Amino acid sequence: MVFKTQLYTLTGVPPERQKIMVKGGILKDDTDWSTLGLKDGQKLMMIGTADEIVKAPEKGPVFVEDLPEEEQAAALVLFHVLEIDQTTPCKKGHSAGLYNLGNTCYMNSTLQCLHSVPELKSALLSYSDNVRGNGVDQASHSLTVATRNTFGELDQSVRPVAPLHFLQMLRKKYPQFAQQQNNVYMQQDAEECWTQLIYTLSQTLTSEASEPTAAQMKELFGIDLVSRVHCAESGEESSESESVYSLKCHISHDVNHLHEGLKHGLKTELEKVSPSLGWTAIYTRESRINELPRYLTVQFVRFFWKRESNQKAKILRKVDYPLELDVYDFCSDELKLKLQTPRQVLRDAESAKFGLKVEVKTSSSQNIEGSSTSAGESSMDIDKADSSVPKKQLTGIYDLIAVLTHKGRSADSGHYVGWVKQDDGKWIEFDDDNPSIRKEEEILKLSGGGDWHMAYICLYKARVI
Repeated sequence: MVFKTQLYTLTGVPPERQKIMVKGGILKDDTDWSTLGLKDGQKLMMIGTADEIVKAPEKGPVFVEDLPEEEQAAALVLFHVLEIDQTTPCKKGHSAGLYNLGNTCYMNSTLQCLHSVPELKSALLSYSDNVRGNGVDQASHSLTVATRNTFGELDQSVRPVAPLHFLQMLRKKYPQFAQQQNNVYMQQDAEECWTQLIYTLSQTLTSEASEPTAAQMKELFGIDLVSRVHCAESGEESSESESVYSLKCHISHDVNHLHEGLKHGLKTELEKVSPSLGWTAIYTRESRINELPRYLTVQFVRFFWKRESNQKAKILRKVDYPLELDVYDFCSDELKLKLQTPRQVLRDAESAKFGLKVEVKTSSSQNIEGSSTSAGESSMDIDKADSSVPKKQLTGIYDLIAVLTHKGRSADSGHYVGWVKQDDGKWIEFDDDNPSIRKEEEILKLSGGGDWHMAYICLYKARVI
């Protein structure tokens, strides 16, 4: 299939219409190439047509507006009739799938979810092909260019895209994604692919090769944490700070909701040698968020190493997650103070929207108008609000825009799928090259508890004022 996909990119002949002639007959998809005795430079013949076979219409034209609502939505996906944002060269949505090039669903689902971030696409568009920033290696540069080009193909195509060049650059930068078993590329962990890609882009998109106006990766995805590390045995206490690109939802027998899992993830125990005691002691680390990003990534820690079977095992427990996530309780006192005024403005705007009485504290905060876009970002007339509040301030409230799910019992097997919210409020399930319209209630059923697809990574967009 990978070979046929390569031929498709060169000839435009879809894999299902290709016939590869070899000695003894037609090459089948499951043929063992080592038995063919091929030599370097040997020519193979491919038969197929790149053009659609023209058939006489069986019935007259049907207009989209005459279709039932569900069929209208499907037609919009099929013909790629999506709204274009006039303030950015990037489209707000797309409908093209990605061909599976051999156990690459982990990569496809990652790309589809990250493609939903328009600021990331804008930053990639400003990245130069020829200029490599200081400290950026060639492999990272090539992977960034491949990411930009793949996103561009998704925006411009109505047919599935073959991300062959991206896959090659990913494996060149991170050889672990090229692992094989019995001459077949192995399934990989989507979270590792997500993390490595974000890390690479954080290095390249903040270098001299990108425009100064490009949104930096830390602003888009970075989370600053402050931690209090305490040892009950010795009484030692210290503070630490770090920047991460995701929050962890730890899953245990008493975790039923994302909020509970995040709370567990921000309080951990570690063992290290105590300077005052002179032996290994248990320390407790309690972390709080000190700076929030525009896009919040949450990983459900569903996989752990099982010594008995020597492989990653999966926690199937059902953990519910919300369409709207408020992380205010996880913030430091300093950040909570900064969020108070924007949150009040947001509450007043939402109250006014629903016709509720708004308590007016100052004359400058009257007549606040607000609305929530289908993508989840609040927009309001700040000019009518408190003039002391700068525009585009975070509120600590986030709206779900993408979910990466896993189906199966192990991280190194099973199947990954991306579910992405469109600007019209509908969701698209990107199952490799087969996109499908989904309803919002279906997204909330991806919480686990069985062998069906369950959320592994959730991507939330900040609600700002």
